[in-house]
Order: sequence, then C-alpha cells, then structure tokens
Amino acid sequence: MRRENLLTVVAASLFVFFVLLALFGPWLVPYDPLSTSAGAALSPPDAAHWFGTDALGRDILSRVIVATRLDFGIAVAAVAVSFLIGATLGCLAGFHGGWHDRIISRLADTIMAFPLFVLAMGVVAAMGNTVANIVIATALINLPFYIRVARAEVNVRREAGYVEAARLSGASDTRILVMHLFPNILPPMMVQISLNMGWAILNAAGLSFIGLGVRPPAAEWGIMVADGAQLIVSGEWWVAFFPGLVLMLAVFSFNLLGDGLRDLIDPRRRT
Repeated sequence: MRRENLLTVVAASLFVFFVLLALFGPWLVPYDPLSTSAGAALSPPDAAHWFGTDALGRDILSRVIVATRLDFGIAVAAVAVSFLIGATLGCLAGFHGGWHDRIISRLADTIMAFPLFVLAMGVVAAMGNTVANIVIATALINLPFYIRVARAEVNVRREAGYVEAARLSGASDTRILVMHLFPNILPPMMVQISLNMGWAILNAAGLSFIGLGVRPPAAEWGIMVADGAQLIVSGEWWVAFFPGLVLMLAVFSFNLLGDGLRDLIDPRRRT
C-alpha cells in the first residue's frame, strides 16, 4: 500500500510540474524556441544547450518547455469536450433507458468499432490539420469512454433511495440528474478523465509524428520526435530522445494518477 501511495505522490508531483511548465514555461526558456542558428546545428548536449540543438540549430530544451503548453492545451480541451458531451449522453441513456439508451449506445459502439487512432487520422485528414481539428478528433475518439462510464453509473443509481426521495418531493427528471445523480458519478468520471488525458497527449503527439498534427515550425513533442527519428542512425540521438522522454513522463504521470485516484475512490481496493 505504501508503494502505491508513493507512486501516486510521484505522479501528482509530475502533474504539478508539467502544469507549472505549461503556465510559466514560455517565460522561463533560455532561448527563443523558433530561433535558428546554422553554426549551432546538431550540437550535442552541453552547458549552453542542456538538451542539445536540432538540425536547424534551435535549442531543444526551450522547444520542449514551450511545447508543454500546446500539448497540454490540446489534451485539456479535447478531454473537456468529450467529458461534457459524453457525460450528458451517458446520463440520458442510463436514466431514461428505452430509445435514448439504444441510440446513444449504438453511437458509442459505432465509434469504438473503428481503430481509434485511425479514426482520428481520418477526421484530421478530412478536416485539415489545425489545432481545433486535432481537438475535435481527439474528443471524438474519447467520447465512448465517458458515455459508457456515465451510463453504467447512472443506471445503477437511478433507483437509489435518495433518487426516489427526490422524485417524491416533486423534483423533475432534469433536477434529479443534475443535482443528485451527476455529483455522485463524478468520482469514477474523474478517474476516466485522468486516464484519457494521457491518451489525448499521446494521440496529439502521434498525429504530429505522422504529419497530420500541429504544423511546423511550432514546438510540439510529436513533431520534435519525428524530426529526430531520422537522425538517430547518424548518431544525433538527443534530437528525438529528450522530447520523447518528456512525452513518456507526461503520459506516465497521468496513467499513474488515474490508478491512484481509482484506489482512493474504490473502497474495496483500500482493504
């Protein structure tokens, strides 16, 4: 149990660190992330450039720090959209049942029938690789997770005593959903949010890696890994290594944080 608590603390610390980087990173960078220098191209890590420089002489540390805001912004926006829409649809399906449940469940099943990353690729390719479209594509592939969690939780609780008491007191269905059921399904939904944040960051980086994400010269982790991947064989390992390491730590922190929240919420996992 101590080991699990320690991992949760580590994950929370990493999360706070990345949030601070996203908020204050652009003012902390030692160099302009877009400034090029032919004379400093592909310099290995040293005292002047801790993470080295890329093929255009740009400081990798500065670009990694600045990219945190963009990647986190995409992930937060996408997860917020999918949470709001998915939770609303899932609550309606679980509370009303009937044709609401059938239509909404089939919508979630249809999305899940596609390989999710391939579906995101198709959406971005069709709509154009802008940040807004990346957010839409990422929100779309995360939508079924929130629909299913909200539907299952509301379906279990819709006959609970406090719901019947609210109904007997004259509360409308909308009030019961908003004031009584939704607050009680938030804990498992928060676990899902944490897990999906890591997946959203990885999805945005993956789209950029294959050329369907954020457009250069913007600093983004996936673009930086893609730029450095072809240089590994010639010995310039740092160009891809450091952005990839930061990306791994970000996804790692959200996954561990989700596991920790699940342990805190589920009393059976605390015994």
